[in-house]
Amino acid sequence: MTTAHRTDAIAPPAVRLYLALELGWTEYKLAFTIGHGQAARLRTIKARETESLLSEIVKAKRRFRLPDDAPVVSCYEAGRDGFWLHRWLAATGIENVVVDSASIEVNRRKRRAKTDRLDAAKLVAMLLRYHAGEGKVWSVVRVPNDGDEDARQLHRELMELKDERTAHVNRIKGCLASQGLAAEVTEDFPARLELLRCWNGLAVPAELRQRLLREFERWRFVRQQIVDLEKERRQRIRRQASPQVEKVRTLLTLRGIGLNGSWLLVYELFGWRRIRNRRELAALVGLTPTPYDSGGNSREQGISKAGNKRLRKMLVELAWCWLRWQPDSALSQWYAARFARGGRRARKVGIVALARKLLIALWRYLEHGEIPQGVKLCDWETKAA
Repeated sequence: MTTAHRTDAIAPPAVRLYLALELGWTEYKLAFTIGHGQAARLRTIKARETESLLSEIVKAKRRFRLPDDAPVVSCYEAGRDGFWLHRWLAATGIENVVVDSASIEVNRRKRRAKTDRLDAAKLVAMLLRYHAGEGKVWSVVRVPNDGDEDARQLHRELMELKDERTAHVNRIKGCLASQGLAAEVTEDFPARLELLRCWNGLAVPAELRQRLLREFERWRFVRQQIVDLEKERRQRIRRQASPQVEKVRTLLTLRGIGLNGSWLLVYELFGWRRIRNRRELAALVGLTPTPYDSGGNSREQGISKAGNKRLRKMLVELAWCWLRWQPDSALSQWYAARFARGGRRARKVGIVALARKLLIALWRYLEHGEIPQGVKLCDWETKAA
């Protein structure tokens, strides 16, 4: 007597066309394949020529004998080209991922061949592994929508302008130092420049004086742009009713959190990202530890620094401000008990640890309404006045 066995037919996986793009300023390298063991089809098109890209996709489907409606999966490295290409690919019906360049594995040999063609072929091979289920083959970038990306322009421009202002000040002071002189760069700098005298009692040389005045004019122009942007930011905080601005106001109710910190935290992180847990949150900012434990060698290498460097820098500054303006909070007391009595290195290590804890506390405050223990609140309107 035979026993009947039910066999469920397993459908073969759908055949996809895999595409990796190596983006350059003048041309794009394309690598196509349909699976492991299949040599990559390499092509070159002019940069930003979307019609040529669609044409090459059609040709690749014919080359690999795929139906015209076969799905296409693509990837490229995050960089100067931003996310416009990702949005265009998604609108075309192509499943695309943007990859963190620093997370891609490379050959560890001192000398290795590296060309755009090799990089494209390597990228498409890793794309196959990623879609086969190897999720840790690289890190995928979370792409913001158009509105969230555009909202980041104000504070990023403001930060760059402040760096530019510092550069102008340093150049002016450097030129003066070459003559044994020193002066603060303020609005009355041209008048004070006329009164400065060199070691021999003479005025500042004519050519140097003209250079300093031109540098001063650039400093004043940048300074005015900073004033205008800061004024616009304060007006948005006072008047707008968007969810992002509401979060900025919520952070401003904490003493020690100012306009720069609250705005940056919301528009770079809390305003558009969906965070699942505190480990993911710390990883986004690069405040996760990187232990090294191999054989008999075990040590801590410090934080990963793999996340948003703007946020990481701001959080360290906020941690110092927190110690000053929230001395009675649980976080400040934790830092004082563990690091305050140590040396300079211990305090520097401790402030990074405090920055991570502060980031998690601010996230819980915004998302769940958990007020950090022992903090002092204030009126956000006073800060935005």
